[in-house]
Amino acid sequence: MTAYPSADPRGVADAVTANVEQLLRGKTEAIRLALSCLLAGGHLLIEDLPGTGKTSLAKALAASIGGTSQRIQFTPDLLPTDITGVSVWDPDRRTFEFRPGPVFANVVVADEINRASPKTQSALLEVMEEDQVTVDGQTHRAPTPFLVVATQNPIDLEGTYRLPEAQLDRFLMRISLGHPDPAAEEEILTGRARAALPVLRPVTSPEQIDWVRRAVATVHIAQEIARYIASIADATRRHEALRLGMSTRGSLALLRAAQAHAVCAGRHYVVPDDVKATASAVLTHRMVVSAQAEVRGVSAADVLAEVLDTVRVPVPVAAERT
Repeated sequence: MTAYPSADPRGVADAVTANVEQLLRGKTEAIRLALSCLLAGGHLLIEDLPGTGKTSLAKALAASIGGTSQRIQFTPDLLPTDITGVSVWDPDRRTFEFRPGPVFANVVVADEINRASPKTQSALLEVMEEDQVTVDGQTHRAPTPFLVVATQNPIDLEGTYRLPEAQLDRFLMRISLGHPDPAAEEEILTGRARAALPVLRPVTSPEQIDWVRRAVATVHIAQEIARYIASIADATRRHEALRLGMSTRGSLALLRAAQAHAVCAGRHYVVPDDVKATASAVLTHRMVVSAQAEVRGVSAADVLAEVLDTVRVPVPVAAERT
């Protein structure tokens, strides 16, 4: 195995973040969230306007961790077997041989996922949930680590198919990048005028990412933090502007994301700021606003911000910092 500079979880996170920032300027927080999603063992949905760097982030993350990567351009005529693979008859052996599809890679970039039909979108359900694909009754394991990074444009609705709630729930996080600030955009323009895009080299390996994932699973969760997350979930379920609040799966997803965020910050325990930093990316796509609230212009992000302001934040216990 190739030796990489860092054998420390935070060092791995910092190296990947710095590497991706060579290609995506001024988006440190979005990169950190994407990395936290990977380290938490989840999948990422990037929803933003065209030209904001959605695909660039996905490809840069794939290049930084080494391993294998595949990009699938979702179109209306894409078939499920174009993603998962297909069994082909081998006349010499007189048997069917499985030809794996592009989903069998460490990082799978599902570009414009909402342009494919619901039947094709559903081909990702099993592999995103169980890291395996079943074809003709045979189960085939996906490589480890396995990450799906899907992108979609929220404003171009012509010829698209909205992702159902069940499929949105498969994504641990949904983030947006937004436009860079003027200083970062000036740096991008100046750099592009002077040189070509940098070729990103791997700064870690799939084996190291697996090791960091195991470290994430051991991050300490105090009883107060678990109670804090449960209180947030309960507040969303009782909020009058929501038709659907957080599920228990959403609470578990927030817990995993907070653990990964803590590791990226160099801590072996979760603090309330880890929960707050990841809450919007983890929860807003799992919450459904009522029709009346939607007419008033209320969004899931608005409701979550109100909940986070009203739920009591636990005081850190000194023993957790030792």
